[in-house]
Amino acid sequence: MTRKPARLLVLSLAAVTGLVVSAVPASAADPYCGIRWGSLPQVATAWDTEMVNGIRAGRHACFDRLVVDLGGQDTTFGSYDVRYVRVVSEDGSGRQVPVRGGADIRVLLAAPAYDQYGNATFTPGDRSQVVDVAGWTTFRQVAWAGSFEGRTTLALGVRAHLPFRVFTLAGTPASDQGPRLVIDVAHSW
Repeated sequence: MTRKPARLLVLSLAAVTGLVVSAVPASAADPYCGIRWGSLPQVATAWDTEMVNGIRAGRHACFDRLVVDLGGQDTTFGSYDVRYVRVVSEDGSGRQVPVRGGADIRVLLAAPAYDQYGNATFTPGDRSQVVDVAGWTTFRQVAWAGSFEGRTTLALGVRAHLPFRVFTLAGTPASDQGPRLVIDVAHSW
């Protein structure tokens, strides 16, 4: 007789556990917006002769996007290092470039913001606010960290340490449309 109550208890617990497990929706395991990006550094090295021509940003349903417009002799670009860092340092001086947010992303491009004669190809109107991202979901600040010895660095302040991706878009030959570096940072994990 003692075996029957014990057996009923085990069956009851199994039934309750099954109900609890089945109550969790299948989508709870799905990634946010289907995003499967990570947060590790993204680096590409290729010989390029591009220059920074502009910086802009856009808001999307699942992520915020930063775009660096490039120009020069090629229609492709592939030399960058984008990663989370404790602090972004200014090119040349090494001074800290503080940005708002819970995490800092350093965007380093092997592309200067000047031509072969030293003439500026891009000059931010406000070094601390290159693009206005006030009130955005993920981006908190885009700051200029300088262009020195053939490299340009940006400090991207984001809400938190979130997944991101980096890719390039080719330019159009024989046009003013040069290649672009695109950085998307998800709104959530």
